[in-house]
Amino acid sequence: AWSAWARIIVRHRYLAAIASTAVLAALVVAASQIQLGNPQADSLAQNGPARVGLEQLKDSGIGTGPLSPFEALVHSGNPDAVAAAIANVDGVQNTATPTDWRRKGTAIVTVIPTADGNSAAGRATLERIRAAKIENATVGGEAAQSADFLDAVYGNFPLMILAISVLTFILLARAFRSIILPLKAVLLNLLSVAAAWGLTVLVWQDGFGSNAIWGIEATQAINVEMPIVIFAFLFGISMDYQVFIISRMREAYDRTGSTETAVVEGIGRTGRLVTSAALILFLAFVAFSASPGTEAKMFATALGGGILIDATII
Repeated sequence: AWSAWARIIVRHRYLAAIASTAVLAALVVAASQIQLGNPQADSLAQNGPARVGLEQLKDSGIGTGPLSPFEALVHSGNPDAVAAAIANVDGVQNTATPTDWRRKGTAIVTVIPTADGNSAAGRATLERIRAAKIENATVGGEAAQSADFLDAVYGNFPLMILAISVLTFILLARAFRSIILPLKAVLLNLLSVAAAWGLTVLVWQDGFGSNAIWGIEATQAINVEMPIVIFAFLFGISMDYQVFIISRMREAYDRTGSTETAVVEGIGRTGRLVTSAALILFLAFVAFSASPGTEAKMFATALGGGILIDATII
């Protein structure tokens, strides 16, 4: 059956390529819209005291800003003056200077942004506060730490992807005695990861399916660590599949000298095993998606869907 399927694809290669590229391109475009941060509060709990408190906070007109405030450490001087200066920054809803948070000439100023401090708008507010260079004050806190983590990790993320891709290319070029095959494998692996990112954006950030399947509204953001975890897992899994399939194709080509025969024979010999392995992993992540917690469901969706995309379209 897999050999017959491979013959159909080879016979209609351009149609198959166009259809596959259209699906993958749509997912890559969706991935380019990713917003990193903590999922919005609306998506994390649908009932209970926490939900009631959140609704009351929103109904009061205060909003979700107090859930992720910034803290400014005042090294010296008048903390009230620092609080007043920060309050004038665009995106800051209010500031507070508790008298109990003053020690030996230092003080803490709580900065409440208009938007959630972990959102893209909240991080923009943080940048404006820091750009204002308030004298004798350093801005930090959990939300600020998350923003700094984002800059530190994703500032070097493209270099990490490049280094892994180059090393993988070198190893595969030695194994396959080819330049084109390893280049194709690396590029398609990266495309597979990008497609999984796009699926996560569509399902969770934009809410296409999350409410219908899990009863969870669109999160408006993807957890900061999620793209890294998805890349690490899927790049390895996808490369396993690529090496396994292409190795069989290479053996057939060395024996017959025909690319078409090699493709059909390679898929025929590996299709059932690769698909079975992918289904086992997919069903494991389906089970994992039933666990509580939005982040766990997001992780399961990305990896389960990404594995299916890789084992079929890619």
